[in-house]
Amino acid sequence: MLNIKIDSRKVKKDDTFVAIVGSKVDGHDYIESAIKNGAKKIVVSKDVDFDIPKIVVPDTNDYLINYLKDNYSDKINSIKLIGVTGTNGKTTTCYLTYQLLKKLGKKVAYIGTIGYYYLDEKVELENTTPNIVELYDMILNAIDHGCEIVVMEVSSHALEQERIYGLKFSAAAFTNLTQDHLDYHGSMQNYLQAKLKILNYLKNDATMVTNFDDEYGRLFKSKITKSISFKKGDYCINKYTDQKDKMSINFTYLNKNYNVTVNLKSKFNVYNYITCLALVNSLGYSIEDILNNTKYLQAPKGRCEQININNGIAVVDYAHTPDAVLKIIEAFKENKKGKIITIIGCGGDRDPKKRPIMGGIATDNSDYVIFTNDNPRTEDEKNIMSDILAGTKKDNYEVIYNREDAILKGISLIQKDDILLVLGKGHEDYQIIGTTKHHFDDMEIIKKTLQS
Repeated sequence: MLNIKIDSRKVKKDDTFVAIVGSKVDGHDYIESAIKNGAKKIVVSKDVDFDIPKIVVPDTNDYLINYLKDNYSDKINSIKLIGVTGTNGKTTTCYLTYQLLKKLGKKVAYIGTIGYYYLDEKVELENTTPNIVELYDMILNAIDHGCEIVVMEVSSHALEQERIYGLKFSAAAFTNLTQDHLDYHGSMQNYLQAKLKILNYLKNDATMVTNFDDEYGRLFKSKITKSISFKKGDYCINKYTDQKDKMSINFTYLNKNYNVTVNLKSKFNVYNYITCLALVNSLGYSIEDILNNTKYLQAPKGRCEQININNGIAVVDYAHTPDAVLKIIEAFKENKKGKIITIIGCGGDRDPKKRPIMGGIATDNSDYVIFTNDNPRTEDEKNIMSDILAGTKKDNYEVIYNREDAILKGISLIQKDDILLVLGKGHEDYQIIGTTKHHFDDMEIIKKTLQS
């Protein structure tokens, strides 16, 4: 464990506490708490009076990131770091890459939305990319446990806030860019500029994999060494065929044709898998070895997770952006025999601009929609719902604010060959109402209903 902390609750005996001034919280207000927990030194940017050694600096965040870089980045960058950024697909791409490298015999760690995995350990995380102290701590811990590679999701917030300062990636990938997080970035242009910052964190010989079919992906071309595309790319996807619970992909690389069967479905997962393949291939593993181990790969929890019910299926997925919602509904519409029933909501205290777009996409592309709560947080659920419904042009929907009731209603509507899509929360096992986290798991609710 690092002996420098920015969360007073995590301070232990003889730690140094750095008082960071954030957008919502000022670390200087928690110095007394840090001292009670054992801090032996504080780093501050304000005039404070405490009876322990202190370092006064103009900017405590600058002090922190440079301290970590100067003291630990050489050790961290002695192993291979793989970073994946983009709006959608980060988790699946990283988790597939993590699994594949394990199957190829490497000791590897994963850091991202679904947690921190190293060897056989799993730790839950609050953020896709943790704060810089936690991130350094996790990577150093992975190294101390013998890991040779760390695969991590890199969010736009992390890039903008320099949470990965001092890191250098041996390989990185850009998946796509669609509307999300505009409550933070303000515009798509600012959002793009944040994503492009990953180029500043590449080693000189790094491979940058990009999705050439995404209009923004082509903007990474100054540092691109590998591209994937359904049209023309280094990894050229010729076709894919969906089966019941898997799909076959035909692609070309270096003028050689390959076929592979993957335990995933739909076009967006074609991109995720081929991106994973390109990243692992860039580390020196042959296409043949990668294909031989593909049969072992599984989607992460809450990503197109399916269960048979009432002669139809229920699907739990994390889709919570307009593009992701459209893609998953379209994916299941391709081969549908019955109705598409969609359950969806939008999170509170987050980008309100995407809400009417998602409402319109859901009703336009589903046979029936149940709008419900996601994580309302401190925002009035009725205000959130009003924003969502403003984008609807059809009346093929109802509103059930209680998410469990909404899921039960959706299950009751399933008839033969129908598909129930429960979207927005995916792997999450909680719901945030106000400032309180309540246990809540979409798939758990579905399975409990089946058992009863």
